[in-house]
Formats: sequence, structure tokens, C-alpha cells
Amino acid sequence: MSPNDQPNPEMLKRNELLSFPCDFPVKVLGRTGDLFRTHATSIVERHMGAVEPTRITERFSRDGNFVALTFNLKPQSREQLDELYRELSASELIVMVL
Repeated sequence: MSPNDQPNPEMLKRNELLSFPCDFPVKVLGRTGDLFRTHATSIVERHMGAVEPTRITERFSRDGNFVALTFNLKPQSREQLDELYRELSASELIVMVL
């Protein structure tokens, strides 16, 4: 058996921390504007399905140049969450994903 055939202990440990499906907040930071909100929401909904507006909160920076959107989601698997993070992080309109 090669090392590639054995589970990575770090990955197993991370997977044990969450039991899916579970409630999970994803915070997305970008420049203030409708384009950012629409873009971030479309990525989230592509991976998670429709998100009720009541499950999205927004907070503006002190000067109003940036906005943080928090999506309160219920991912079904670690893989689903990882794919969402990958796509959000790859977007040029998104500054940071937490």
C-alpha cells in the first residue's frame, strides 16, 4: 500500500470537527455595490441552492467602501463547502472569504 492509498490524518481530523449537514456561516468581503452582492449570492446559490434573504446579513466598513456578507448556510458535505470556498476565493470581485 502506497502512502497515497492511506487517509491523510489531518484531513480525517478536520472532517471529524463538523457533522454534516450543519449550520455554517460563510463571510464574504468585497467592495460596496450591487454587483458584488449579486455576484457573491449567485456563487453561493450555485453551490447551496436558493438562500433566503433572512439568512444573509451585511455589515459595512466604517467608511462604507467595503461590505461583509454573511451567508448562514446548511452544507450537506465537506466537499460542497470546499467547492464553494474555492469558487468564492477565485473571484476577482471578492476580497476575502472567511
